[in-house]
Amino acid sequence: MDDTGALLITVTGLDRPGLTASLCETLDAQGARLLDLEQVVIRDRLLLGLLASPGVEVEALRAAVIATGEELGVEVTVESMAARRPRTIGPRHYVTVLGQPLRPSALAALTGRIAEVGGNIDRITRLSRYPVLSFEMLVSRAEADALRICLSDEASRQGVDVAVQPADLYRRAKRLVCFDVDSTLVQGEAIEQLAARAGCSEQVAAATSAAMAGEADFAGSLHDRVALLEGLPASALDEVRAELQLMPGARTLTRTLKRLGFQLAVVSGGFTAITDELCERLDIDFAAANTLEVVDGHLTGRVVGPVVDREAKASFLERFAADAGVPLSQTVAVGDGANDADMLRRAGLGIAFNAKAPAREAADTAISVPYLDALLFLLGITREEIDEADAAQDATDAASSRGR
Repeated sequence: MDDTGALLITVTGLDRPGLTASLCETLDAQGARLLDLEQVVIRDRLLLGLLASPGVEVEALRAAVIATGEELGVEVTVESMAARRPRTIGPRHYVTVLGQPLRPSALAALTGRIAEVGGNIDRITRLSRYPVLSFEMLVSRAEADALRICLSDEASRQGVDVAVQPADLYRRAKRLVCFDVDSTLVQGEAIEQLAARAGCSEQVAAATSAAMAGEADFAGSLHDRVALLEGLPASALDEVRAELQLMPGARTLTRTLKRLGFQLAVVSGGFTAITDELCERLDIDFAAANTLEVVDGHLTGRVVGPVVDREAKASFLERFAADAGVPLSQTVAVGDGANDADMLRRAGLGIAFNAKAPAREAADTAISVPYLDALLFLLGITREEIDEADAAQDATDAASSRGR
C-alpha cells in the first residue's frame, strides 16, 4: 500500500474505554479514510498508531485530532508521510524468543543480528511471563536461512531459545502434534526404572544414553537392554507406571491443544505398558510403542514384533497424519533423542525438547527450558489465552458438578 500523503497519528497516555472510538469518530467527521491501525497497552499505558488519508485540508485534520487528544487527556502527535517512500516488505517471518531469564542484553544481541541480515522488526508481542518470558517478533525483509543461522548462533551464546517460522496462514493451522514419550512427555526413562528393579540400572542407563545420543543402533540396543529384564515380575510394570511423572507443563499443553481442535499422538521407543495408560490420561488419539513379552506373569526379556526405531517413528507420523486427515506440513513432532531425528525432520515443525545433539540438528527449533507447555508459544498461543481457557473450563466443570 502506498501511504504517500497520509498522516501518521501517534497517541500515548493512560488507556481508558472509548478512547479509540473518539479518535476514529474525529477522523470520520473530518472525512478522513483510515488506512492502518495498531494499539499496544502496557500496564494501562497506551501506544496507539493510526494511519489516515486526509479527506480535507491537512491542517484542519491535524488540529481536530490534537484537540480530541487534549479532551481525552492523552498526547497526540501528527506526522506527515508525504516525504516517505513505500518500503518493500519482502519475506516475513515470526521470530519467537524464550528465556528463563530473558535478559535485555540477550534481546539486544538478537535484535542486532536481525538488523545485520537486513531484517526489520515490524511488531513485537509478549506471549508469556511464566513459566518463561517469551516474545514474538514479526520480521520483514530478511531471508529465512540467514535469520535461522545468525539467530541460532546468537541464541546459543545467550542461553535462550529462538524459533523462526514463516508468517503465513499455516502456522496455527498445524493440526496433529506427535510426541516422543520418555524424557519428553514424561520425566525419565521407563526402562531405567524397570532396570533398577532388576538390579541392572547402571548398565541399562549407560546403554540408553548411548542410544539417545546416536552412538548405538537403537533396535539392537533395545533388545540388549530388554534381555537384562528377563524374569522380572510383570507387576513391576504397574509399579513403574504409577511412579512416572509427567513433564512439567505436559497436562496444560495437551489440554490446550485438544481444546483448540488438535489431534495428538505418541510414538515411543518405550513400551505399550506405559503408553496405553498415558493415552487414556491425556486423551491421546494415536499411539505406537514396543510391547514387552510376558509369560506366566514375568518378563521374558524379549520384545513382541518389530522395534519402534527412528525409521518406524517417522513412518508412524506419516500414518497418523493420514488417519487424521492432516498433511505432513501441518504436523508438529516433539522429541529428544537420536531415535526421534527422522520424525523431527519429516514433520512440518520439528521441535527438539531438552534434546541430544542428533535431535537438535534434525529439528527446526529447540526448547531448552524444562516446561513442555512452552511449545504453545511457538504456535503463537499466549499465556493469557491458555489461562482464560482454563478458567472457562473450570467454570463449566463447576456448573456441571452443581447440576448433578
